[in-house]
Amino acid sequence: MKESPWFVYIIENDKGYFYTGITTDLERRFSEHMNSKKGAKFFNTGAPVEIVYKKKFQNRSLASKFEYYIKTLTRTQKLKLILSKRSSNA
Repeated sequence: MKESPWFVYIIENDKGYFYTGITTDLERRFSEHMNSKKGAKFFNTGAPVEIVYKKKFQNRSLASKFEYYIKTLTRTQKLKLILSKRSSNA
């Protein structure tokens, strides 16, 4: 059985802070953050605005490792990561 792809994502909230997570369904997870109790407690202090970064992985293990890596970055480093992804998609 083939495993579904996993995504690491960063969401910016309305106060400019970043939340990092993993999922197999970006649209569903973003909706959960916006509209349900299944969303992260992080968003109790500021509403999610948009997914500013996403990266696809073959399995959960790789996605989790990259999520951890992102969480160790400073805000400046996260901004560089986000900007580098946007410029490569332009």
